[in-house]
Amino acid sequence: MSSDVGGPFEEQESLKAGERGLTLQEGFIFRQKITHFDHERVPERAVHARGAGAHGMFISNGNYSNITAASFLGSEGKKTPTFVRFSTVAGSRVSADTARDVHGFATRFYTEGGSMDLVGNSIPVFFIQDAIQFPDLIHAVKPSPDKEPADHTSAYFILGNGRIGYPQKLSTHVTDDGNARFVKWHWKSKQGKASLIWDEAQRLSGKNPDYHRADLWDAIESGNGPEWELNAQIFDED
Repeated sequence: MSSDVGGPFEEQESLKAGERGLTLQEGFIFRQKITHFDHERVPERAVHARGAGAHGMFISNGNYSNITAASFLGSEGKKTPTFVRFSTVAGSRVSADTARDVHGFATRFYTEGGSMDLVGNSIPVFFIQDAIQFPDLIHAVKPSPDKEPADHTSAYFILGNGRIGYPQKLSTHVTDDGNARFVKWHWKSKQGKASLIWDEAQRLSGKNPDYHRADLWDAIESGNGPEWELNAQIFDED
């Protein structure tokens, strides 16, 4: 172990008041080691805590400068490094991949003009229209704070009172000449559709809670990394 400035030191014995006395607070090595220990683990995210990601490459199949000035869509064959994170929503970091849940799909494009993020879920429309209801939505699907198991009463409260909306989650893209359009993106898997039946998911959650993570990493290591096609719905401002 080394100090904050890189100097090595002995960190198995603390400064004490005598050979078998109490540990002294002025022992900076002790304080530094305990401080490091206290800050080793960052509290998990409120949502999408369980996830896995991989680096990849986005290749544009055409010139879409008539839609956007974003460089990653500016020419056919343009390659842009990406990072993709797949996740569940309600589960903790130690939950199972196969839990019945919405799944997150977040992509970062490392373009010449900076990073661009596409953040999405595995559902075509979101649960709510008004963002102020988001904490209530998450409380409804998270474990009960007093008993820990899921509390269906809170779920019925938000889902049974007609609060679910259908927002138009659009982004605005501007071309070099200043024309703006609304765009809604869709990722479509080139592997086709596949899913687990309920009994399979239940069994795998106990035998292999890392099922989807392992499937992703095994595919990449074998040279058969998954691919997705980026599609867009385009709307004029008027």
